Formats: sequence, C-alpha cells, structure tokens
Amino acid sequence: MALVNFADLDFDQIKGSIKDYLRANSDFTDYDFEGSNLSTIIDVLAYNTYITSYNTNMVTNEVFIDSATLRENVVSLARNVGYVPRSRKSARSKISFSVDTSGYTNAPSSLILKAGTVCTTSTFGDQSYSFSIPSDITTPVINNIAKFTDIIVYEGAQISQSFTVDAFNPNQRFILDNAGIDTSLIKVNVRSNASASAATTYTLADSLFDLNDKSMVFFIQEVEDERYELIFGDGIFGRKLQEPEFITASYTVSNGKEANNLNSFKFSGSLMDDSDRIVTSGISLITVVESSHSGAPIETIESIKKYGTRIYASRDRAVTSSDYEALIPSIYPETESVAAYGGESLNPPQFGKVFISIKPYNDRYLSNLIKDNIRRKLQKYSVAGIVPEVVDLKYLYVETNSNVYYNPNLAPSGNTVKTAVSSNVTTYA
Repeated sequence: MALVNFADLDFDQIKGSIKDYLRANSDFTDYDFEGSNLSTIIDVLAYNTYITSYNTNMVTNEVFIDSATLRENVVSLARNVGYVPRSRKSARSKISFSVDTSGYTNAPSSLILKAGTVCTTSTFGDQSYSFSIPSDITTPVINNIAKFTDIIVYEGAQISQSFTVDAFNPNQRFILDNAGIDTSLIKVNVRSNASASAATTYTLADSLFDLNDKSMVFFIQEVEDERYELIFGDGIFGRKLQEPEFITASYTVSNGKEANNLNSFKFSGSLMDDSDRIVTSGISLITVVESSHSGAPIETIESIKKYGTRIYASRDRAVTSSDYEALIPSIYPETESVAAYGGESLNPPQFGKVFISIKPYNDRYLSNLIKDNIRRKLQKYSVAGIVPEVVDLKYLYVETNSNVYYNPNLAPSGNTVKTAVSSNVTTYA
C-alpha cells in the first residue's frame, strides 16, 4: 500500500493517515500504536509532516498578491506591475515670524533662513516634534525688519546621506538607511566628484514619458524594512551616472499623522545675514497661520493590494471611473477614500464628464485650491476629451435609537450598560 498524499493541515488527521498505512502492513497487523514506543515515532513523523505542509502553504500564499501577508512580499509583487506604495507623509504647518535688525551695526540687506530645523513644539508626554524646511529661504530687510511670511514647514528630522558611484561594482545600490521617509521631500544632488562644488539637481520621476538619455531624474522603490532605494537612469531613460560622481540625498524622516493638529511652536532655526553673520536676536514669536495637518502613515498592505492592480489596469490613462479612483491616491496622497462616477449615470445625464468625490485624511472637504491642483494633474491622464469635476462629499448623519437588553445579574446597573453602549457607538462613529 502506497503512503497517501497528505492534503490536510490537521495534525490528528496526518497522524491517523500514518497509522492506517502502518496497520495495512503485515508486519504491524496487531501492533498497539497507542501504548507503544512506536507512538512517539509516529508523533514525530506527523509533526514533521504538519510543519512541512504548513510552511509550504504559507510560502505558496506569499507568491500571490491577493493572499500575501508580509509587507515585503506584497511590495515586491506590486513592484512587478510598476506600483510604488505611498510613503509616510510629513505633517505640514504654515508659520510667520519677523526679525528686528535695528540693533545691528552695519544693518544687513537680507536674511537667510537655513535649511533644516526651524521650530519645535513643546513636549507632549515624552514626545517633542521638530519642523524643518528642505531648502534655504531668503527675505529682504525693509526698514530694519525682515518678515518671513507664510513659510511652510514640514515635521521631521532632516537627514543627509552620500554615495560615490563605483563603476566596478555592477550590483551597487543606493539605499536610504532610515524608515519613515516622506518621499515627496527627497532631494538629490550629483557632483562630478566628492570635492567638486558645483552640483546638479536630479528630480523624482514617476513615469517614463518625456525622458531621454540626458534627463536628470531618479526613481524610487520601497525595499525591506520600509526603506527606499534610489534608482538612476540607464542611458536610455534618464542619464546614467559615471564614476566617480558623488551623490548627496537629503530627506525628511517624519512621525506621520502623530504630528497633526499642533499649533504652538518656538523658534529653533538658524538665521544668517548677507555677510555670513549668525543672527540670534530680534526674533519675534512664531505666529501659526495653519496648524499642522496632512501627516499620514505609510500605505497599508490592504491599500497596496487594492490600488496596485488598479493602477496597472489603468496603464497611466484615465478612461473609466475605476481608472480615476486608482489614480487619485497617487496624485493626492492625503486621500483617505475616493469615489468616481460618470456623468452619463446622472439624471439628466452629463456626457463627457466624470465626477470625483474625495475624503481627505484630516478634514471633511477639499479646498478649492486643492481641487484645482487635482484637476490640473489629471489632465495628463485624461483621454478622449473627458472633463473631470471634483465635487464635495455629501455626508449622511445617522441618529441611533436603540433598545439594549442585558442580564442584570452580570451588570452593576442599567446606567453602566447605557454609558458603555453610548461610548462604543460614539467611538465607532
């Protein structure tokens, strides 16, 4: 009798199959499998088969994007269809402050706010948040006052990392060491060598359109541990790097949505005048024009599974309503949910239009400025004269009128149950 193929993952069923096989063998016809030492051997065989079957099943699941559970595997499978998961987003705030230079001898004509940390928050618990700018900001001094107005600052630490191109290492990779990077704030400069002063700025490319062998671009992809790798051109799509060029990448490592809704800052930046003197006095208190907002976590595994295949199906063009739903999160990363529908489904119908409703993470509606930016970005994807319209959501507010039954022997009082139910309903809502 041939040993059966094991199709089950249940330990007892595997053990029973082994016993049935041994009982069919004439050498073990009247053997007591339960009370003998052979029972221990059977347990070991069954356990080994059980573990092997389990591992085989898990490995097989990780091969397909629908059933994969490990983030690295889901990201790798999404990479096969050209999808880059959305990174963590830094919370951003708009601030203003001024500097009085009347006490300076040889008053400067301009002041420079250096890139890096600009302000910090008070400590909340054990956590303090710093906000920075990715590049220098210069403002003129007028009547001894330099006004830094409506500066957008981003939460997170500014980090710089360098690489030297090695032509003798065909497997060289440019991996940024930190997790929690906001990829929209990555800045890459390339110099001819480590000692050169002149640098060329490379921009992040999200497609191969309009690229040639001289395009100064780089691409990114997520790798293990939620880190990112910089990828440069191959001489066909994008300029190919040459030895010994020196790469400097600066980026922001943020805390995501944890830094939202902050509105109290103190100055901790670096100011210099046009004579390279450090400015430390005459700095006013910071006025918060906009509280911190738009911080968001890295894209979840479920979202990658949902949008990765949809982006691949859209082929970077927007024709159907599903195409628009897939493209919006990549155009506007603060999207929490999106719904799109064609104008032909309305009464009366509006042919040639697609209507899009977007729920942002930290608000209920989009501003008109953001709507205009989204429509403008959608133009390069829209085909056949389809006109996208971004419309406000319509919220449905539900009032609950519930009768709750409970066992008085298991609850201290009716009011306790009422409070617990109301609290949970409010939390769910």
